[in-house]
Amino acid sequence: MSHGNRRTRPPVVTGIGVVAPNGVGAETFWKSTVEGISALDRVTREGCGHLPLRVAGEVRGFDPESTVEQRFLVQTDRFSHFAMAAADLALADAHISGGAYDETPYAVGVVTAAGSGGGEFGQRELQRLWGQGSTYVGPYQSIAWFYAASTGQISIRGGFKGPCGVVASDEAGGLDALAHAAGAVRRGTDTVIVGAAEAPLAPYSIVCQLGYRELSTCDDPDRAYRPFTANACGFVPGEGGAMLVVEDDEAARGRGARIRATVAGHAATFTGASRWEESREGLARAIRGALDAAGCSPEEIDVVFADALGLPEADRAEALAIADALGAHGSRVPVTAPKTGTGRAYCGAPLLDTAAAVLALEHGLVPPTPHVFDVCHDLALVTGTARPAELRTALVLSRGLMGSNSALVLRRGADTP
Repeated sequence: MSHGNRRTRPPVVTGIGVVAPNGVGAETFWKSTVEGISALDRVTREGCGHLPLRVAGEVRGFDPESTVEQRFLVQTDRFSHFAMAAADLALADAHISGGAYDETPYAVGVVTAAGSGGGEFGQRELQRLWGQGSTYVGPYQSIAWFYAASTGQISIRGGFKGPCGVVASDEAGGLDALAHAAGAVRRGTDTVIVGAAEAPLAPYSIVCQLGYRELSTCDDPDRAYRPFTANACGFVPGEGGAMLVVEDDEAARGRGARIRATVAGHAATFTGASRWEESREGLARAIRGALDAAGCSPEEIDVVFADALGLPEADRAEALAIADALGAHGSRVPVTAPKTGTGRAYCGAPLLDTAAAVLALEHGLVPPTPHVFDVCHDLALVTGTARPAELRTALVLSRGLMGSNSALVLRRGADTP
């Protein structure tokens, strides 16, 4: 469908749904984030106790049966349960009720990002195959583990028939999915439900991650994930993620929706797996590209949500990239990495940062970076307690272990005081 001059209008965020280790729902998530509460703890997921990964950000107390219908539960993995629950929360937050698009199903699309897929479901079915035989493998093995499962199930549940897609990528794919959704809106789609949620804490998934030299195997939750410090020893993985409702500005205002933020600009580059020193140039180029796309000067950035990998050379590269792209302003602008309190949920991590950035813009507060106090880089990293600030524009950064770099510019919504 075509809507005249829509392509000149930036897509807007009208709904936020979060399933995270520090809270389910945007309000609970924000309260924990702004208070600097950490959810990092010992890994308790079944079958993981003997593995060298000791600390992670688990989503505890999440009951999929209370949020997802049984017929969908049996054919989906935990990562899709998170995504479906977060999508429901985002739609409710945007005040889009069930059946709202029954007459215009092609006006709504779904885009998710995934880095690992349904490892827990896949492992269980493969164990049945080799332990009991092929007749014991369920019929949904072929779809539940698949990267596109969350996109498919959200669209099926909601009857959404607009442009759908999945970004199968490393961590930065979370921001790339949001850019993909924004592009669909600019091309004429009214609404896109977009985001990412991951569930990487099954035994098979953890064994795969142990091959990453960037993974922290420290057994102290207070010390396991401390980016930008002299004692940085890698990242801690986390579960969960966030889904957003992104709409055409005109369509959103037409139905009286609250405009929470605008997706102003995005850019991405690639520098190669674990080439962290080279990520300085790649990330800086992505930042400049996002600023150009947003028509934004470096001085207009009021807060940076950092990638914060937690490896000394990667942290150094990120700090230098911010300085390269933002100039002198880079050493003054508040920087935060709230993911040190939830773990790095792969593609879900930058979506949680995006959700936190929208909420920070709304509340005029920069959340702190849990567990980090002794910063050893030239960054104005916010630690300890949240910092009040006049926030109009936020920059969200993400890098992936496979070499992607992505930057996103958000502007405060017109409906925010």
